Amino acid sequence: MFGLGWSEMVLIGIVALIVIGPKDLPVMFRTLGQFTGKARQMAREFSRAMESAADDAGVKDITKTIKAAANPQKFGVDKLKEATDFKSVIKPFGETEKLSQERAEIRDKIQEATARVASERIAREKAAAEAKATKEAAPAPEAKPAPKAKAAPKPKASAKAAAKPAAKPRAKKAATPKPEAEV
Repeated sequence: MFGLGWSEMVLIGIVALIVIGPKDLPVMFRTLGQFTGKARQMAREFSRAMESAADDAGVKDITKTIKAAANPQKFGVDKLKEATDFKSVIKPFGETEKLSQERAEIRDKIQEATARVASERIAREKAAAEAKATKEAAPAPEAKPAPKAKAAPKPKASAKAAAKPAAKPRAKKAATPKPEAEV
């Protein structure tokens, strides 16, 4: 309560035992307990009186409103309910029927176009298959043997190279001794 540990409380008890005496100590503890109980009762009565005064003034209603406005989760749920209110979004019966008829007409057009394209593709495939079958059934003309390819001519030597005589091998010169200079 006052930040007293067991060691401080034991010290206070020993001092109280010495100062007050063992005879009067139980009477003092009883009086101290009654005083503490009366102080707590007065604190409870005061807090109840303050709460009732706040209730009479409407403070609780204001605090509820403030808490509801400050609560983002509650605020989000309310906005979600507003956004999902489908009563204003639902169209009258006539408009819905009109849209479904338009969609049915569009669906029919798409189906017709798809069927037409599919039949054209099938016809093309049949024509290609018939052309291939007639090509295979017709006798093939006799194939002539392929002419032999001529061998590639060898490149001719250039005129410059032909005009030059073949190179002669060089003979090594004999080593001749050089005369020594006279001194």
